[in-house]
Amino acid sequence: MNSNNPFLNNKTFSTAVSRKDDAQQFNVIDENQDMTLAGTINRTLILFLLLTASATVIWWATFNGMNPIVPAFGGAIIGLILVVISAFKPQYSPYLAPGYALFEGLFIGGVSAIFEVQYPGIVTQAVGATFVTFAVCLGLYKFKIVKVTEQFKSVVVAATCAIATYYLISWLFSMFTSFTPVHYGNSMMSIGISVFVIVIAALNLFLDFDRIEKGVEQKMPKFMEWYGAMGLMITLVWLYIEFLRLLSKLSKK
Repeated sequence: MNSNNPFLNNKTFSTAVSRKDDAQQFNVIDENQDMTLAGTINRTLILFLLLTASATVIWWATFNGMNPIVPAFGGAIIGLILVVISAFKPQYSPYLAPGYALFEGLFIGGVSAIFEVQYPGIVTQAVGATFVTFAVCLGLYKFKIVKVTEQFKSVVVAATCAIATYYLISWLFSMFTSFTPVHYGNSMMSIGISVFVIVIAALNLFLDFDRIEKGVEQKMPKFMEWYGAMGLMITLVWLYIEFLRLLSKLSKK
């Protein structure tokens, strides 16, 4: 069973070895070296800094009179395109991952500014909750308190697919009908759904940690450090957005 994060699935990691020779011709970083845990952590930090810098620019511009909708929407679209390209061409991740972080930063910065205007202080809370969740999950994984078994993967993947399907159907219905999805608003049902989604997003972190660790053990090519870092950032962005949504619902109470 694969990690639900499309960037950390078994197929991509297994085919990465056969692409190693092709990737070496680009001479991107540390040619002829293998994927390492330290390298993946460093790449993740780089992507986080790029995303934060980009988000900060939009945040500052928004509170100085700019409408964040256009850059946020544009950043989300371009970021998605880079994600799709990287999913099929992971050897280009050293180029695409930084681009993803910059454009996703536009989206995060815009959305965060919009929420902050409506609910002052919510961004700080969401950022804190995301970091705490990440640290707790990393600790639980590192000390083997939570073990990523095949059954664990199956449950998380099935739940994540169900969430994605529900979101897609709800969005389509709300676009073309007067239907209001149950996760809208601040009812107890809506809050319960948000809590459930956050739990599943957090569980996906365990799958991501496991897939990165397996990539290191299997001596994947060096570019997979960027690929793994990019996949981890995708999960963290999802987790952050879900925290924003939950906290906004609680603020309406």
